[in-house]
Amino acid sequence: GDGLSEEEEGLSPVERSIVTKPAQKAEMSLSRLSSSGSRIVRRGMAYTQSKETYDKVFQTFATHRACAVLRTPTAEAAPKAMAAAIAGGFKIAEFTLTTPGCLDAIADFRTKYEGEVMVGCGTVMSVLDAENAMDAGAEFIITPILIPEVVDWCSKRQIVNVPGCQTPTELHTAYKMGAPIQKVFPGVAGAVAWVKAVSAALPMLKLNPTSGVDLDNAGEYLKSGAFGVGLVAPLFNPEDIKAENWDQIQANAVKVITNVKQAGPYVGK
Repeated sequence: GDGLSEEEEGLSPVERSIVTKPAQKAEMSLSRLSSSGSRIVRRGMAYTQSKETYDKVFQTFATHRACAVLRTPTAEAAPKAMAAAIAGGFKIAEFTLTTPGCLDAIADFRTKYEGEVMVGCGTVMSVLDAENAMDAGAEFIITPILIPEVVDWCSKRQIVNVPGCQTPTELHTAYKMGAPIQKVFPGVAGAVAWVKAVSAALPMLKLNPTSGVDLDNAGEYLKSGAFGVGLVAPLFNPEDIKAENWDQIQANAVKVITNVKQAGPYVGK
């Protein structure tokens, strides 16, 4: 009833007194929207990747098919363990946010292995986690469960994201949301046979089992319809990490990569 516009209704008297011109009004609205928690206003689509980058990341997964997934209890162990896996043949490295110093490790490995190894971030649980990972230089985003807002955020920015799913319905939901690869986590009863059945029934999916994959059966998963595999504890045995037995981790990598290479690159259905 006092002749105020809708924008001005929400302003304090002090804010209202300085909003006299349309340009100032627009600026005030923008700052209010920004301070209300909308990161989009402040940062826009700053994290958007080019189609070429997106395709390159996806193709790297399709070509090499095995990702070294690292969780270590200390920041000191992480780079040593991952370097051992890379020395053994891994071309895709995932540092998880549950590892101390994860973001520093991502940044360091992006610099050290630029053009040789693709580096990404796992155990991403929110959009903020994803932003922090991208700031560190992550080339892909992996979540342990299906988090719709993270899939949506990544998909809109052409960032390859791999959400964790447990059922065929969840896997297909992730695919429909825009996740180009779907992580099967945790391990499922039936293992290789389950992946074979689901990939045959739902050929549009790109299944990436992690839990349940070991040094011996990784190739079997790939020959049975899996798009890729993630190696966690069988590659990075906690006892080897504790004993700083990096040679053993490298030997594990050599063994699993030999099996993976026998399966060859992914050929789409």
